[in-house]
Amino acid sequence: MVMPVDLASRIAASARMTSSPMSPEIDDWLRGKRRQPFESADITLEELTRSPGWRFAPDTGNLHHESGRFFTVEGLHVTAERGHPAEWWQPILVQRDIAILGIIAKEFNGVLHFLLQAKMEPGNIDMVQLSPTVQATSSNYTQVHRGRAARYVEYFTQPGRGRVLVDTLQSEQGAWFHHKRNRNIVIEVTGDVPVHHDFCWLTLGQIHRLLHRPNVVNMDTRTVVGCLPGTVSEPVGVHTMTEILSWFTGHKSRQHLSARLVPLNRLVGWRRDDERIARDDGGAFSIVGVSVRAQTREVTSWKQPLLAPHGLTLAGLVVRRMNGRLHALVRAEALPGYRDTIELGPTVRFMMTDHPTTPAEHRPEFLDHLLSAPRHSVRYDVVQSEEGGRFRHARTRYLIVEATDDFPLSAPPDFAWISVEQLHALQRHSYYLGIEARTLLLCLDSVSGPDTDFGFPVR
Repeated sequence: MVMPVDLASRIAASARMTSSPMSPEIDDWLRGKRRQPFESADITLEELTRSPGWRFAPDTGNLHHESGRFFTVEGLHVTAERGHPAEWWQPILVQRDIAILGIIAKEFNGVLHFLLQAKMEPGNIDMVQLSPTVQATSSNYTQVHRGRAARYVEYFTQPGRGRVLVDTLQSEQGAWFHHKRNRNIVIEVTGDVPVHHDFCWLTLGQIHRLLHRPNVVNMDTRTVVGCLPGTVSEPVGVHTMTEILSWFTGHKSRQHLSARLVPLNRLVGWRRDDERIARDDGGAFSIVGVSVRAQTREVTSWKQPLLAPHGLTLAGLVVRRMNGRLHALVRAEALPGYRDTIELGPTVRFMMTDHPTTPAEHRPEFLDHLLSAPRHSVRYDVVQSEEGGRFRHARTRYLIVEATDDFPLSAPPDFAWISVEQLHALQRHSYYLGIEARTLLLCLDSVSGPDTDFGFPVR
């Protein structure tokens, strides 16, 4: 897709601006928001289900809300014809309504700015992070919770409010969500937008700078901002777009991964007690309960379950210059929660708590290359939080490494070298790039600027 010159150039101009008179002093402003009396306390599942709201279904054991909305915790049985392991059971979050992740854009002094919110989520590290203007499921913005309406939601639910810059459905974590998708949308307005004190205008350059700090720009902002167009030219690389799409479609048609929802109380190798739902051997995550108080939210207090990872995930990307253009080595990654089984993932996505117990032959390809990369080849290395509304303190180490001279040019069958411009073009469409790949692409943009060569030496 070739984007209008005016839009791409205006986005590039916003990326060049790393300060703005329209923005607060962001450190002081965010520090003040984090000093508000927020509370997110761990509670037992027994306490969660004793209060109004959440219940375990007597027949399936699935954890659900009495309203029938929000999300459920169900079971999943997965089998794979190749790979390791060949079979597993796990709980998974099921949320059938589509969330709006929406950002309002407006031009000030000739520069595009984006309206972000200092939002409290119960699973956030540091409690408050910068979220989109609107981050709400249909259960939230139709006020099933009987709380206040989400601010600015009318810009995204009522037509004709502004010029649409981005509008696409994207997945979330395919390892933890079943068929979850969100509407990623950016709307540019020209009229006056009254700014609530929990919101602020930032340029794209300011957002890029904040990406180099942990736990500031939340996952939902990263995925929406990452969908902004990055080029006005037809994307090219060592493979044509037709070749890339054929390779991707071939993998989807040949993938033999079966995932079916099963009752939560029939999961093999998992147990539920008064405290939590956990795997017998500890495993990679558990399901826990939290009690929340937040005066700035539409509902000021509630209880809910969260998925709590037990360690750090690595999402690593190997990049190199080929034919004068920067390319990334991405993988056709099969995850049980994806709607179409496969999306493009990073070079490596791996739960690092599994590293000591995973035999070398079962570890991901290129993991050792990423972990042992010399410092001079590391272009980005920051631990970021994942979504705090469903996950408790989920953290991912996002790592971008430039390939060393001895790194193979040829890619294994599940991998492909795709140029940065081509990845940006694919990201404009639904279900091509997984959420970790989308974040890494945005982080790669933040390493550079619109007028630089991605911070990488030309070879």
